Amino acid sequence: MPKERVSEVVVAGRVADEQQKTTVYFDGSCPLCTAEIGHYASLEGADRLSFVDVSKSDASLGDDLNADDAMGRFHVRLPDGSLASGAEGFVAVWAALPGWQWASRLARLPGVLPMLKLGYLLFLPVRPFFSCIATWLGARSANTECTRP
Repeated sequence: MPKERVSEVVVAGRVADEQQKTTVYFDGSCPLCTAEIGHYASLEGADRLSFVDVSKSDASLGDDLNADDAMGRFHVRLPDGSLASGAEGFVAVWAALPGWQWASRLARLPGVLPMLKLGYLLFLPVRPFFSCIATWLGARSANTECTRP
């Protein structure tokens, strides 16, 4: 097989090439989430990421992620087709962005990821409050006509 030909691999029941992007699932009805994803999308290297607004009824999530889970917690699909959620999802995003790879390496030091996981779990219940603060500060949601509860 010629070297220049990209080999194909089976990923989550479909064929994809090894250069597949990391997919970031975000709640576009949340102003805080939209602002954060907007920041990541504006960075150098963001072309390595694909962004999916899970608040839209036609969002393509894959067989292993349902709408309720996607709306309730941050998820990232890695190029190999596996899902990372919560703190692990953020670490995957950081690993894909050249300016944030230092944070990914830091998160992989012994003991750091468990602390990030705990912090994320503590953040989830107060996310609506911080989203309201973000709105007061001028953040706007990507999806103003959320089709999901």
